[in-house]
Amino acid sequence: MPPIISIHGVTKSYAGGFQALKLINLDIDRGEIFALLGPNGAGKTTLINIVCGIVTASAGTVTADGHDIVRDYRAARSMIGLVPQELSTDAFETVWATVSFSRGLFGRAPNPKFIEGLLRDLSLLDKRNSKIMTLSGGMKRRVMIAKALSHEPQILFLDEPTAGVDVELRRDMWALVRGLRQRGVTIILTTHYIEEAEEMADRVGVINKGTLMLVEDKMELMKKLGKKQLTLHLAAPLRQTPGELQAWDLKLKAEGYDLVYTANSADGVDISLLLKRLSELGIVIKDLQTHQSSLEDIFVKLVSDRA
Repeated sequence: MPPIISIHGVTKSYAGGFQALKLINLDIDRGEIFALLGPNGAGKTTLINIVCGIVTASAGTVTADGHDIVRDYRAARSMIGLVPQELSTDAFETVWATVSFSRGLFGRAPNPKFIEGLLRDLSLLDKRNSKIMTLSGGMKRRVMIAKALSHEPQILFLDEPTAGVDVELRRDMWALVRGLRQRGVTIILTTHYIEEAEEMADRVGVINKGTLMLVEDKMELMKKLGKKQLTLHLAAPLRQTPGELQAWDLKLKAEGYDLVYTANSADGVDISLLLKRLSELGIVIKDLQTHQSSLEDIFVKLVSDRA
């Protein structure tokens, strides 16, 4: 099955010479949740805006479900919904009016039943007759999501959708995302809450300084680049690691009270031999802790290593 979004050879340079994107190549599969991660200014929003037709690329091509976003703009744009970072809604309109108007902008026939269900899913139905200027920031964010979904797009971009919103909206948001994914909608998100990407995404792309550093299946990425760490808290401190334990490349920390063993997640780790050897050497373990790298750990290391 061909990808629903194909980005090939895309670059973006601004007047003055600043290059926001450097030769981006990326295919996004139909029905997947793809998380685009990167620090502020990495190029995430620029890339999203190019695909959505808001910003013009300096070079390269983008297709949405086979439609070139430049030559076949209307067909491509009708496939896409965008929830931008910034709140921008018609303050004097009601919730119902602004969401219905957004649907009409894409040439979709009125469908009050669909709009009603959408507002219900976003806990907005009781606010349908309220003017947007009277709503809280969280409610305005819900309206932005409803606007993006009003024309029933097959591709949904969520640019920092839960930044600065309450826990309840974040929970509703991800429940809605799961429901959309089950109906075959492709979802591309950027987020600073990397634990959300870890929970939701199928694949992860990391972008930094305009360069797409990697694109990887989430589980494969965590397996390939993740670490498992075992910390042994000792009853008595060691001055140095015994030579008999050199095979494990242990590190002494906490003034000799902690022995730390680190292994790649991809390696099969059997610590029973290590524990047996410690016992034979008379080293008493008071407690132990284990830590598995999170997606955030991997992301931070990737970005800092290539800063």
